[in-house]
Amino acid sequence: MTSLKLSVLDQSPVHDEGPESSGLHNTIELAKQCDLSGYHRYWVAEHHDTPGYASPCPELMVNNVAHATHKIRVGSGGVMLPHYSPFKVAETFKMLEAFHPGRIDLGVGRAPGGNPLSSGAISAPRQTIPAQYYPQLTRDLIGFINNNLPAEHPYHSATVVPRDVGAPGVWMLGSSDGSAEIAGELGAAFVLALFIGTHDRPPEIIARYRKAFQTNGSFATPQAMIAVAAICADTTEEARWLAASHTYWKVQAFRHGLRDPLLPPEAAIDRQKQLSPSDQAYYEETMNTMILGTPAKCEQQLEDVAKLYNVDEVMIVCVTHSFAPRLNSYKALARQCQL
Repeated sequence: MTSLKLSVLDQSPVHDEGPESSGLHNTIELAKQCDLSGYHRYWVAEHHDTPGYASPCPELMVNNVAHATHKIRVGSGGVMLPHYSPFKVAETFKMLEAFHPGRIDLGVGRAPGGNPLSSGAISAPRQTIPAQYYPQLTRDLIGFINNNLPAEHPYHSATVVPRDVGAPGVWMLGSSDGSAEIAGELGAAFVLALFIGTHDRPPEIIARYRKAFQTNGSFATPQAMIAVAAICADTTEEARWLAASHTYWKVQAFRHGLRDPLLPPEAAIDRQKQLSPSDQAYYEETMNTMILGTPAKCEQQLEDVAKLYNVDEVMIVCVTHSFAPRLNSYKALARQCQL
């Protein structure tokens, strides 16, 4: 029995070459099972114009998941804040908190979550807000959601309603050390996304977050967790076979800018053999960043990585071509860890 809190990050993948909307319904089905299985949080992602991923609107998915579940905390992983007005995001999540008191998390990120064309279309006719404004956008968001902007702020008197409900805690997502110290300075919580990329992310990132933390934002004490890619199966070989679909997708997306639907494992492995040597190396590097194996092996690896980063909660991203192995992976891990 693990002492870790285990949580879920759902990117709403489209399974089995199904219609895109099927990914949204699979999210609801998976969330119900993860609620029953004892997972701590269930977060939903934001992707725009991205084949293979179904949800561009995490705020709508948060609402639907929270309505379909009972105990699990529900949040965004995350809202891509440079696209939006912090005031409007605060209004949205205060309303979610009103319907689901004490269960809502607000995770934010700075990435576009899509290609440049779709990013421009989201902002049009405005210009896309440059990434360097992200810290100020997050500071404003925390101020709006707590209705405590500084007196000198131009929108100090703008009130986010409903005022009679709590303020969801703001989590900042990062895949490197770029957001860690900012999150600490803003009094936000921090998630280090180890499932994105293969670059080095030393445990010192979490330590720097904690050192920088100031109690002037969403939380009184530092709150940190890591997010990892993991697949449980009956054997390690089966888990690696299932992981081929998402691994090949990442090679095409991150090295060539091609975002295609997920391939079946056998097709992904066949295409992997035809990749250039450098792409094959990236494929192996990506596969090696994942936690893959039997439930017992996955439990041990999760405990090891949590100890390395000095966190007591791990968020799990599991993407497979078919829905059934993904559902079974989360169920098997929950049983193994006695959640």
